[in-house]
Order: sequence, then C-alpha cells, then structure tokens
Amino acid sequence: MLGSTHGTLTTDSRRARVIACGEQRPGPAVHGRTDDPADLDVSGRPLYADVPDLARFFRPESVAVVGASDAEGRPNTGITRQLLAWAERVGARVHPVHPSRAAVFGVPCVASVAELPEQVDLAVLLVADPLPLVEELAEAKVRFAVAFASGFAETGEAGAEAQRHLADAVRRSGLRLLGPNTNLNAFERFREDLPGPAIALITQSGHQGRPVFALQELGVRLSHWAPTGNEADLETADFVSWFAEQPEVGVIAAYVEGLKDGRAFLLAADRAARRKVPVVAVKVGRTETGARTAASHTGKLTGADDVVDAAMRQYGVIRVDGLDELQDTAALLARARTPRADGVAVCSISGGTGAHVADLATAAGLRLPRLSEAKQAELHQWIPEYLSVANPVDNGGHPVGDERGRKIIDAILADPAVGVLICPVTGPFPPLSDRLVRDLVDAAEETDKLVCVVWGSPVGTEPAYREVLLGSSRVATFRTVGNCLSAVRAWLDHHRFVSGYRSPFDDAPRTLSPSFRKAEALMQPGRQLSEHAAKQLLRAYGIRVPREQLVTSAAAAVRAAGQVGYPVVMKASGAQIAHKTELGLVKIALTSASQVRDAYRELTDIARYEGVALDGVLVCQMVEQGVEMVVGVTHDELFGPTVTVGLGGVLVEVLRDAAVGVPPFGEEQARDMLAGLRGRALLDGVRGRPPADREALVEVVLRVQRMALELGDHIAELDINPLLVLPRGQGAVALDALVVCR
Repeated sequence: MLGSTHGTLTTDSRRARVIACGEQRPGPAVHGRTDDPADLDVSGRPLYADVPDLARFFRPESVAVVGASDAEGRPNTGITRQLLAWAERVGARVHPVHPSRAAVFGVPCVASVAELPEQVDLAVLLVADPLPLVEELAEAKVRFAVAFASGFAETGEAGAEAQRHLADAVRRSGLRLLGPNTNLNAFERFREDLPGPAIALITQSGHQGRPVFALQELGVRLSHWAPTGNEADLETADFVSWFAEQPEVGVIAAYVEGLKDGRAFLLAADRAARRKVPVVAVKVGRTETGARTAASHTGKLTGADDVVDAAMRQYGVIRVDGLDELQDTAALLARARTPRADGVAVCSISGGTGAHVADLATAAGLRLPRLSEAKQAELHQWIPEYLSVANPVDNGGHPVGDERGRKIIDAILADPAVGVLICPVTGPFPPLSDRLVRDLVDAAEETDKLVCVVWGSPVGTEPAYREVLLGSSRVATFRTVGNCLSAVRAWLDHHRFVSGYRSPFDDAPRTLSPSFRKAEALMQPGRQLSEHAAKQLLRAYGIRVPREQLVTSAAAAVRAAGQVGYPVVMKASGAQIAHKTELGLVKIALTSASQVRDAYRELTDIARYEGVALDGVLVCQMVEQGVEMVVGVTHDELFGPTVTVGLGGVLVEVLRDAAVGVPPFGEEQARDMLAGLRGRALLDGVRGRPPADREALVEVVLRVQRMALELGDHIAELDINPLLVLPRGQGAVALDALVVCR
C-alpha cells in the first residue's frame, strides 16, 4: 500500500524549510514526545501521548491552601474544611496560606507561598485571580495547582483573553494547573471498601458527574474524579492518558463539553485502546443548541459533531447520549469479564416481554442465536411444550418458583453460542421474582458468562432488588431495557475492537513521499486550482484520472479528441470555476470533429459572457459504467485535515451520505468508513449492475489521506466528485476535482 511511497525528506528538514519561509502551521498545541523526529508524523504532529505524572496530584504528600479561611459564613471556609478532611484521608500535610492569619482551624498559617516550610505537591488557590500567583508557585517549585476562580473563557472574549494570559504564564512556569472554573470534585470522599476494577471519572461540569459518583452507593467502585473546568492547562486527554496506566482503573467515564486539542484526545484514546481500557463518554454538541450552550459554559470549541463522532469511533471511545447511559455502560464495562461468546439469550416469564426485548436487542445490533433442537428439548424438560424456547425463552412463570428455575438458567448459560443472558423482570411478583433473582445471582457466581437483569419496577425499594441484585458484584442490574442493551452492545464492541487493535499511529508516515514535492509546486496560496491543475495534483499521488488534454483552440481540440478517443467530454478549465455544469461549461458524449469544434466555441463564448477566465478547455476521455462517489479533504478546527467519502455526483447534496475519517487511519478503518454508508449496497451491485471495485476505492481513500497528512498546511478543501468506481478489478477514475489552497 501507500507505506512503500515514503520519501527521503525528513520531518525535521521540512520543519526547517517552513520556518525559513516564515510560515507557521496553525493547529492544536503539540502533545507528545517531540525530542525524536521518529515520534512525529509528516506534518510534525506527535504520534504518542504525553502522559503527565498525576500521582502527586491525586495523592499529594503536602498541600498548600492559598486563601484558607476559618471565618464562618465565608465560602473559603467550607472549602478549607473539606480540603483538610481530604488531606487527612490521603495522608497529606496541609499548609494554610493567608497574609493576616496565624492559624486556620488550628493549623499554623504562613503569609505567602514564598514562606512555605517545604516544597509542596499541590496548591489549592482560593483567590479571585490566580494569575499573580503563578510565578510565585513556580519559584517555590510547586508541582500542581487548582484554580476554582470563574470569569474566564466561559464569560466571553474578555474572559477568554484573561484565560490565554493565564495559560501562557502556566506554560512558561512548568507548573501544571487544573482549571480555572473547576470545583472540589477531585477531593471527594471515595469508598475504599468496594472490590473490583474502578471507574475513573472526568467531567467538565462537576454536577454532571454526580450520577456516576453515586454508583458507589450501588456497590460500584470509583477511584478518581477529575473536574477539568476550562482546561487552561491540564485537559481531558491528560487524564485519559494517565488513568489508562493505572492498574485499578477498569473503565474511564467522561462528560465532555468541548475538546481543547483534538490530536491530544486521539493520542489519549489510542493509549487507552492499546491498554484495553474502555473509555465511555458523553460529548455535548450533537445539536447546534447544545454546542452553543457548551461554549457558553466552558468556552470550548465543540467541533463538527460528525468529525468528533468519527474520531471517537476510530479509537474505540464509546459515545453515549445520557448520564444514565454513562452510569450503566461504565458500570458494566468495569465489572464484566471478557466475553466467552457474542450470542445473547433472552429469558422471561412472559412471551410478550421476551418478544419485545428480543426485537429491541436485534435492532440494537445484538445477535440472538436460535438455540439448537437439542437445547430446546432439554429446556422442555422444565418448560411446557407449548411455550417457545428457541430464543427468546418463555419459561411460563411457574418454573422459576421452584428448582426448575435454576436448571433453566444453567442450561441456557451452558450453550456455547450464548455469552450473555438477559432476564427482564417487568415488575415484582413475590415469591416468584424473589426466587428468580436469587437463582440468577447464584448462577452468575458460578459462570464466566455475563448475566444481566432488567428490574422494571418503578419503585425500586423491593428487597429482591435492593439487597439481592444490588448486593451482587457478578450480576449486571439495569432499570431500563434500552440501557441494558446499549451497555451490552458497548461491552461486546469494546472487546472486539481491542482484541484486534493496531494503532494507526504506529503505521503513520514519518517521512514525506516523493509525491509531496511535485504537489507542493502546484499549490497557489489562497486560490482555487483549475480542474487541470487539480488533476495534476491527483496524478502526483497516483490517483487515476481520465485521458485528457488541455487545449486553447478549436483545431487543437479536434486533434486532442482523436488522440484521447471518441466519445469525449469537453469542459472549461479555470481557477474561478466551481460548478461548471450549472454554467453550461460541460459538454458530454461528443462523437465527431464538428461537434468538438462547436463545443469549443460554445464553451469559450459562455466563459466570456460569464466573465470567467480560462486556462483552456479540457478534452477528456468519456468514462461510464461505474458508481459515482465523492472523496475529499476538509480542515476541522479541532482535528485538522479530515477525509470524507460518500455517494457522489448529484447525490452529494441530496442524500448527504458520507463518512469521515480522521488521519491517521489504516486500511481497515477505510473499509469501516465504506461500511457505514447508507448507500453502500450500490457498491455491491444493484439491478443487474456488476459489483464495484471496492479495493480501488479504499486505495483512493488512503492516497487522499496521504495528501491530507502531507499537504494539510496547503489545502483548505479538496473535492473529488465524481470519483467513478468501475466494476470490480477495473479501478476508479477521478472525473473531476476541486482544490482550494490555504
């Protein structure tokens, strides 16, 4: 594939050339190991996450509380009291800092940071403006600081400017800062009596993490909570990277209003995927309203949602919509073991309930295998013959009230095709429901397969639920069928993803290809290329275009048509032309010299009338019999150059059926992009048409990605439309192309 086209121009030499030309590449801040050129891709961006050592943030040995107070009625007093209690729990020494107090809550106080009796790990800043303290903290060699103050980027441009000054000061100091506009969630009381892998929580709004934090009351362990606030320095990606390295963390749950640095987030998600640690996230901004609200709250750039969605999917981040889904999915992923099989069995006391849940499960993308005839015969030992046990299993109710219930459960779990048993209990019906949940809990303790119970009672105070189900660390208990099914799907998808995961960053090109120099010479900063120049760019990267010639006279057009071969297509070519068809600047299916001469005169007359400057007229080979696709590059403010593939031609604006890839990505990810298209069946051949050459389409997507990586500084937009994908084995041809230079 494209890996064989690497050139000899190194990233360092390209960086030197860019600096010499006085250019600066806009984009997100660099995160990663930048001391070695092998750790950077061709665009100079990092290939590995920079993991800050946050151990002393969460478990400091010494803490300074700047602005500490014990005066009743003051906000700082309550915060100081909580920090003192937290420091005692984690075994940290506390040094209150206040210019006019000798002690706070009986703890000796110093007047300034400069007077601290020791180097502290963490400084908590209870001041309105943390900026003046940054230099003092740096001189005292404080490792971490937390700024609660608000009034920064969340308030508008003036606040954003103040936050930029704060971020610049922190960057120069070497200090690592959490906030501003954060809160006390990192210093909550975490239960230490709960077993098993823990959830590590990241939120940009502290209140939105409360439902996940409350899981401790249901027996689910939490280990950390990072309330990132406005992320002037430490950001979501930093905590994802660090949490992925912690042995006690079984899953990372996040509430994200906006990403500070798209590349850093990808690298963090990649690190989690390499270590098989699931990341479950609510990401605000699916709608325009949500995006506006998020920006007003934290001053973050939410990014185009389809790009964010694609980026998360590429790196295995499980995106959910609600906090209840975040709770349930994170809890399941933290507790459940590796799947033994991907088949789901539904067992209920009601045929209607079983059929309904089976429908929903299938719609959710879960596989419900039909149980074998032998297994059905086994189940009918305990279940009446007139009830269906093929899957879903209708047990009729009465068998679960005696010893038959456990036998039914064990028999289903023993089926090698079944990896998950889901038992919906739509409402309590003692004593049958009590016996049923006890049998399910006991069976879960003895199997390595996943047992899920949906307790549908609106009350939730029943002993069978509160004591038996919630008292089990092996049964996954849900209150809604929807959350159960989405969590199970996420669990299966995660393990499938990480089992075959190969990081795209490992294969990302580190050196520029020979194509780059040819392509760079074609760029015209700030201008749109003509179709002829755009196709030369495609040729430089090995993307096939029709046989064609650029001509400037009718006689030359006739000669070119003879050399290209009839029938031909003729198109006006000029840097100002974006939509040739609408202006009548395309003529197709020309079969004679007279038609070619007439077409040339007509095209040039229209261009003259419309005031469009031409560099000539293209005489092109006419290519037919294929599927029209579009492949392009756009520049996302968060992630940089992104690649789009979808149905092309006139269908682009009508159906808007496209998939996005965020470089770097590999061949499998390119195939996944095609599989996600609603119109993918067109590539398989419909109404007697032959299957299209998918392999050629994948190759074009990868070559366009290479262009995006190497020319991201130069290309604002690239649009190959249509890309005609020919029948299998015949390749793909770019019939038209639009390139806008940055």
